[in-house]
Amino acid sequence: MAKRKLMNQMNVVPYIDVMLVLLVIFMVTAPMIQLGNVELPSVGNLPAPPSQAAIVIVRADGSLALKPNPAAPEKNVDGPTLLRELQALKAKDPNLAIVVAGDRRATYEKIMDTLDRLRNEGYTRISLQTSSSPRSPTGGATAP
Repeated sequence: MAKRKLMNQMNVVPYIDVMLVLLVIFMVTAPMIQLGNVELPSVGNLPAPPSQAAIVIVRADGSLALKPNPAAPEKNVDGPTLLRELQALKAKDPNLAIVVAGDRRATYEKIMDTLDRLRNEGYTRISLQTSSSPRSPTGGATAP
């Protein structure tokens, strides 16, 4: 009988196989356990809104409304009408400040589209309305 030669090496192939299987399992399950909730910060002290700012309201369904000043009633408008109304207000006051007030159920995309549209028209004094606490339905506006 021939003598068996002793192996002085360790076979790591099974360990590599197990590690690759675990890697695949983690890669598949990791995206499933991540939550999609985003906690937005609240603001402690709000600066007072500009006294004669025009307020553009973005509703949850994407429709727009305009308040020429904080005391005026809101008026439903579409995109082109909004820009015409703001041009008329800017003709009266070249330093027109605009506050964009987004409904809490409105998508971020709708609010950003409105901001981009206003910036493309040359308005520079634009601010977003914020609330002082997450549960507060009313809030002030940031200063431009």
